[in-house]
Amino acid sequence: MGDKARLEKIKSAETNWKEKTLKPVLKRFPERKERFETSSGTEVKHVYTPLDIPEFDYIDQLGFPGEYPYTRGVQPTMYRGRFWTMRQYAGFGTAEESNKRYRYLLSQGQTGLSIAFDLPTQIGYDSDDPMAEGEVGKVGVAIDSLEDMEILFDEIPLDRVSTSMTINSTAAILLAMYIAVAEKQGVPPEKLKGTIQNDILKEYIARGTYIFPPNPSMRIITNIFEYCSKYLPEFNTISISGYHIREAGANAIQEVAFTLANGIAYVEAAIKAGLDPNIFGKRLSFFFNAHNNFFEEIAKFRSARRLWAKIMKERFGVTDSKALKLRFHTQTGGSTLTAQQPMNNIVRVAFQALAAVLGGTQSLHTNSFDEALGLPTEESVTIALRTQQIIAHETGVADVIDGLGGSYFIEHLTDEVEKKAFEYLKKIDELGGMVRAIEDGYVQKEILNAAYKTQLEIEKGEQIIVGVNKFTTEEDKPTKVLKVNPELEDKQKIRLKKLKERRNNNEVRQSLEQLKKAALNENENLMPYIVKAVKAYATIGEISNVLREVFGEYTEAVIL
Repeated sequence: MGDKARLEKIKSAETNWKEKTLKPVLKRFPERKERFETSSGTEVKHVYTPLDIPEFDYIDQLGFPGEYPYTRGVQPTMYRGRFWTMRQYAGFGTAEESNKRYRYLLSQGQTGLSIAFDLPTQIGYDSDDPMAEGEVGKVGVAIDSLEDMEILFDEIPLDRVSTSMTINSTAAILLAMYIAVAEKQGVPPEKLKGTIQNDILKEYIARGTYIFPPNPSMRIITNIFEYCSKYLPEFNTISISGYHIREAGANAIQEVAFTLANGIAYVEAAIKAGLDPNIFGKRLSFFFNAHNNFFEEIAKFRSARRLWAKIMKERFGVTDSKALKLRFHTQTGGSTLTAQQPMNNIVRVAFQALAAVLGGTQSLHTNSFDEALGLPTEESVTIALRTQQIIAHETGVADVIDGLGGSYFIEHLTDEVEKKAFEYLKKIDELGGMVRAIEDGYVQKEILNAAYKTQLEIEKGEQIIVGVNKFTTEEDKPTKVLKVNPELEDKQKIRLKKLKERRNNNEVRQSLEQLKKAALNENENLMPYIVKAVKAYATIGEISNVLREVFGEYTEAVIL
């Protein structure tokens, strides 16, 4: 039977089913609501058939794992070879406190580190700066100098551990510190594996931990690309992050579109700087969110992988297969966690993590159930890690590659997410690219509108949040909430003061002067100068202030 005749037969059968089977039932038992849709507003029908993917081409749209367009995964064996990297994002207080947590997690079976830095570290202020008052060690670990980094990785062999660092404006400085620590351990740069987030564009869109204006920020990023291509060939030079875009209120389609638009901007900037996308493209990685709309999340990951492969091949002429592959880390949705009935978050996280695995993630962080209340306790972070281990070892989902591939619903959703994300990319191109779209406030407005729509639906009860707007109970306040000891801030300041007294301050001053001179020359790569300053024990604040003096600071435009 030909395809056309086959589809006509299915169409006739579907019409018959609607009239004779479905319609009588709907008369007696109306459905819960008039329209079902995904979190992005895509309508969800009763059932899906080949009619919903009538022109589906298996080879062009699906293919095989490890082959273009990578819809089914970037590796031929996926988790049959080895599981995804299990990371738990962690960091608080001083380097000593965080080091204890990292070593505990590694002892419990975690296979990679994911470092959270405190706010002063993220925006280039030392712990003794007045701007850092009250924030030292609160949302991550405080790192002022190479000395802190040495303590952070004490007894952690950097040649055997992959480290992800969530750092953006000061990514070059933290990477330089990581290189220096490894050198002290006897580990050469070419053996280092890990990722720096280094995605400044999403800071302007969604998160706000920027320092410099876009143009010098893009220069620093391309400097990192170039430096790592030569000296850190196994290190991912950027993690292009949709996670925070989603946390700011974007829907799944916007998460894909704006993340890949940022990726396009970085590739364009690197090519303009004379770099080869076939080389630096291999070290690009991505970072996505996993929310509760199970099937849409799976489709989101698959569509992002396929769309990025097309972008790199068709837009940038990339021919190296490794540079076509979208490799990504996933974190479960922080904004989906509730302070009410916090144990419900264990269930949410499990489903979100399962969606990420079925979507083909390369590494995964599972949130702890108490994160809406405070920093995770040792108990809660262990449960979060065990969630991944249960998925890996007990469910069987890792035994088959892309187990939902070929599902009429999944393939239809994958096509829909790709099509609608591509429409956003066309619009951004028309606006002059992602940097211009951000400066004009277009991206921010789109996210704000999506967040407003979601909030209205929750307030009206159209979207149910269990334990929040339905199935509520009277609750006692939880007793186990981890809080950072305020005395740790004083301890950090004392250590910093002692460091500044005993280091070679002439060497520090000279290294900072050389860095400033290099920053003034736009053709100079800043990384060697930052590495030299770090090794002299110049602090993150001192290095950032030199660059502030040259580049200035970014002031956010008011979006109305």
